[in-house]
Amino acid sequence: MTGVEGIRDYVRVTETLSTGGQPTAEQLRSLAGEGFVAVVNLGLLDPAYCLADEAGLVASLAMEYHPIPVRFDDPHEEQFLEFAAVMDRLSGRKTFAHCAANKRVSCFVALYMESREGWPAERGDAFVRRVWEPDMVWSAFVAQIRRDRSLRAVRHTSRARGG
Repeated sequence: MTGVEGIRDYVRVTETLSTGGQPTAEQLRSLAGEGFVAVVNLGLLDPAYCLADEAGLVASLAMEYHPIPVRFDDPHEEQFLEFAAVMDRLSGRKTFAHCAANKRVSCFVALYMESREGWPAERGDAFVRRVWEPDMVWSAFVAQIRRDRSLRAVRHTSRARGG
């Protein structure tokens, strides 16, 4: 399938935010055709896992490209904070966030929506489980972000900006 719905584990989160696994070149063209203006990629920038020149293709389609490579076996708080900052800058603009299989990004988006939209943890967990059941690494990462200063700092930053 070439349209956006054909993207692996495609999920429309809001009117302006969708997530999924690694899109093909044709699916990126479809995203541009549907009015998406930005792509955030949490996958590794390795042609074994992504398009050879995803950044170049996205730019040629007049969309912004924001790579934040997150190792599947080693996510970090700083990466989530960078993701949150990028998402804040893209707020209200049609954005597609992805990784290889919508696993990393589903966790990051759930945490982001908890901090920005006030989703309770149960809603964030249900969102993630639409795609997968997080392993020990990701369960621990989500729990850490929820309990430590990161989520509070993200919420504080959002309030300071009027969000």
